[in-house]
Amino acid sequence: MLPFRQYHLFQLFAIFKTDRGPLDLTIARYFRQHKALGSKDRKKIAEIVYHLVRWSGLFDYFIPHKKDWESRYEVYQKLDLAEAIKNPDLPLHIRTSFPKVLIDYWVQSYGAAEAEKLALMSNDRAPITLRANALKISREDFIERFKSEIEMEAASTAPYAIRVLKRTSLFQLDAFKEGFFEMQDEASQLIAELVSAEPRQKVLDYCAGSGGKSLAIAPRMKNQGVLYLHDIREGILIQAKKRLKRAGIQNAQILSPNDPQINSLKGNMDWVLVDAPCSGSGTYRRNPDLKWKFSKEMLENLIETQRMIVKEAMSYLKPQGRLVYATCSLFQEENEKQVDYFEKNLSLKLDGEVIKTKNKYAEMDGFFGAILVKN
Repeated sequence: MLPFRQYHLFQLFAIFKTDRGPLDLTIARYFRQHKALGSKDRKKIAEIVYHLVRWSGLFDYFIPHKKDWESRYEVYQKLDLAEAIKNPDLPLHIRTSFPKVLIDYWVQSYGAAEAEKLALMSNDRAPITLRANALKISREDFIERFKSEIEMEAASTAPYAIRVLKRTSLFQLDAFKEGFFEMQDEASQLIAELVSAEPRQKVLDYCAGSGGKSLAIAPRMKNQGVLYLHDIREGILIQAKKRLKRAGIQNAQILSPNDPQINSLKGNMDWVLVDAPCSGSGTYRRNPDLKWKFSKEMLENLIETQRMIVKEAMSYLKPQGRLVYATCSLFQEENEKQVDYFEKNLSLKLDGEVIKTKNKYAEMDGFFGAILVKN
């Protein structure tokens, strides 16, 4: 009979193998269905799952025959990972545990040394970052008021970002339930800062998802003007509506995919945010399963989708309105090269410097953002 944790570990992987959904959702769903697992069990199992997924490419190198999760777990228990990573005899994609096609893109863009650095950092645990809700509290007051509940410090760049130093059950805190903070990576917060909307302006978050960046944009509007949230996924907008209410945002409107009002917004927006669907390569620490789904065809399809979305989204801008194009990607093909395309093929012109958090990847996710003015 397998030990308790090991049994649940393999059960979870059996589901993940057939489910193929996002890893974090698979884990969360499994834990909800197995109440017997205590908090320490859940924490340890999740740690091992993420570790095995991150390093499965390297572990597979040491498995002679059938490469399954049981075999990877055996290698995980025996292998000196630090020594294997340094082994110069192993190809770069093996010792960094990345698909070769993906590493080759990064080598071409940044050189072998930088590609290796990015890949290894992508295999680390992601930082935990909060955003103080400026509609309700300042960052300084938040840190002072809740210091007994959260071990934290002010982050280095984004003005409302707070770095959590010790993991805790943040969603169970009254401070979260009362809307004093949201979980949001610092890089994501910096993208929201690009939308420097003023009170009484009109803003459209075109690919809003569950509203993370809208929540960060709203405070500077001071509940004046209108902040529209649109997404083709109607279900995820339900979550956005709950978050807006908790945060005390009163000037937001949810636009479902078939809302007839969407057409009346064309040519009227001061700002449009396009947080474009992308490879997610800047979030591999949080979603290590994404890197194993990468392919050249996937990237090419995403590039075309991004261009289509931006072309449609810019139709909502009024003349001289501003479009913020953003991705959580480390691929130049989705970032700088896309901005070049927009300038050459659409009536958009880059305004100011782009944001690239790749150089601060140790502190935050890898995001890209650019402000483009409609001619």
